[in-house]
Amino acid sequence: MQPNTIHTARPFTSRNLLVGQVMAAMLQDRPFGPALTPSPDFPGWTSAAVIDVLATIPRFFFLSPRSIGRQHSFRHRSPIRRRSLRHESADLGRGLRLHGPPAYRDPAKVKLGVAKALEFYSWVESRCGFLHDQLTCREMSRLLAKANRLPTLWRFLRSNEALVGTATVTSVIKILGEEGLTREALAAFYRMKQLHCKPDVQCYNTVISALCRVGDFNKARFLLNQMEMPGAPCPPDTYTYTILISFYCKRSLQTGCRKAIRRRIWEANHMFRRMLFKGFVPDVVTYNCLIDGLCKTYRVERAHELFDDMLLKGCSPNRVTYNSFIRYYSAVNEVDKAIEMMRAMLLRKHGTPTSSSYTPIIHSLCETGRVGEARDFLVEMVDGGSIPREFTYNLVCGTLNGAGHEDLPDELHRRIEEGIDARFRQVMGVKPVMGGRTRSTQEQMYIGCMTCNEQVKGICYL
Repeated sequence: MQPNTIHTARPFTSRNLLVGQVMAAMLQDRPFGPALTPSPDFPGWTSAAVIDVLATIPRFFFLSPRSIGRQHSFRHRSPIRRRSLRHESADLGRGLRLHGPPAYRDPAKVKLGVAKALEFYSWVESRCGFLHDQLTCREMSRLLAKANRLPTLWRFLRSNEALVGTATVTSVIKILGEEGLTREALAAFYRMKQLHCKPDVQCYNTVISALCRVGDFNKARFLLNQMEMPGAPCPPDTYTYTILISFYCKRSLQTGCRKAIRRRIWEANHMFRRMLFKGFVPDVVTYNCLIDGLCKTYRVERAHELFDDMLLKGCSPNRVTYNSFIRYYSAVNEVDKAIEMMRAMLLRKHGTPTSSSYTPIIHSLCETGRVGEARDFLVEMVDGGSIPREFTYNLVCGTLNGAGHEDLPDELHRRIEEGIDARFRQVMGVKPVMGGRTRSTQEQMYIGCMTCNEQVKGICYL
């Protein structure tokens, strides 16, 4: 069977089929040895193909059942608590799983994935004549960091010291910070000297972000003080202060203590003034982080001061800036001011409202009994190219029926329902196939590796 006989929405490329064949060998636990040799027609491994194989392994071996069905988007829900691998292993030995989704991974699958990744990494170089570069070494380091195999990671970095650069260690620190392993991320930062790497401002920013994510602001400020010292090799930039301001605002919203909220917001404002004192010019991201935190803690007067300051300094607000005010006014039942902010955004050409702009207004109008206006805003949102969430759509329909108003047109019903269904398929990674069936992304990749030989006795290298 030829690869082009599989009718999918997007045809497989030769590299995708190659990745699928390698993943089939790994899933079946077949060794990479002398029996697996490239065919004469195989053009040879490339860095992109090796990186694709290494980047695909965590999807099959490292995900826990609690991670299945998550949204594949840029948003990442970072862990709130700092993780401890020693405590997790001790609890796992007693049959306890108390540390979130990472504790629900299958240890046997994680061990198999790491073993196969290391075996593939060495096999490509020894049997196929491929020379690893900094990109493949970086991807392998990221894989070991995602598997939380830190002793193996340190040994790998020391054995490939010639290929390890500052960008590689920064990428490892970023992965460890996202995994909640803040102590390990900080240890990797201080190990850079052993690997003959010098940290740059991006590396400092990554460590500070990892520390702030778990609320360790003291160590984050200590690193900032080191960067601010006269003659420091890596002075801070605007993004360094933006990280601290953003996490101060986020942390203030994660506690129910009013005193803690006031303290965090004060720290965010103090960091903003400190940034101005050092001569840095805040950008729109810095303003948006502070304005969003102020609006969510009901300090709208200070938020408007910053908004006016943006206009005076020539920093144009965007849709995110206006959405912070729209959400605030919708929450405090001042929906007319929220509508005024959205109209001002259009009038000043600072952005185009989307579903995130319309949704708070529609909900507030439905709660206050202004059903006709909520219906008009829903129609305006769909005409503008945005599809409402299913809850918003059902809320408007239920409110219209309960108040005895005219229902939405049938054509509008059809467009909204088709848009909601398309969003569901996109989030779940389901792609259409000819014949009315659907297949997930992982299922398509596994089928792709079976195209040349159903038994899959060896890698054929299309």
